Amino acid sequence: MTIHGIGVDLLHVPRMAALVRRRGANKIVLRILSPPERSAFSRLWPTNSDEQAAMRFLGVRWAVKEAAYKALYPLRPTWKELTYTSFDPHAGSKPTLAFHPSSSTVPGQRPKLHVSVSHDGEYILAHVIAEHSDVV
Repeated sequence: MTIHGIGVDLLHVPRMAALVRRRGANKIVLRILSPPERSAFSRLWPTNSDEQAAMRFLGVRWAVKEAAYKALYPLRPTWKELTYTSFDPHAGSKPTLAFHPSSSTVPGQRPKLHVSVSHDGEYILAHVIAEHSDVV
């Protein structure tokens, strides 16, 4: 495998909260989340009054996808073609980023993605490494 690209994004969570207040949660959710992510988000919002957890959820996906765009360049995935699944200590699974491109987005083989996310206070940092096979 060869590295296709590396992407990094830093997000300030209050910026995400301001965007949600300005545009509305539903509009942001429909724009940036894939169907599995929307399903997971619906369990947090609006039934759960923990706005901070909901903003972190959206912020992580925003940062991960922005980092993925940088790692995948010159490929141009849409928001909904990328699905982030967070660490699950009960299942023992690590965070994953799945890329499900339409055939027009990525002709041929799609890159394998590796993701790492860090949280510190009001900041979220996402790293994505995109690999492609060396098949000639």
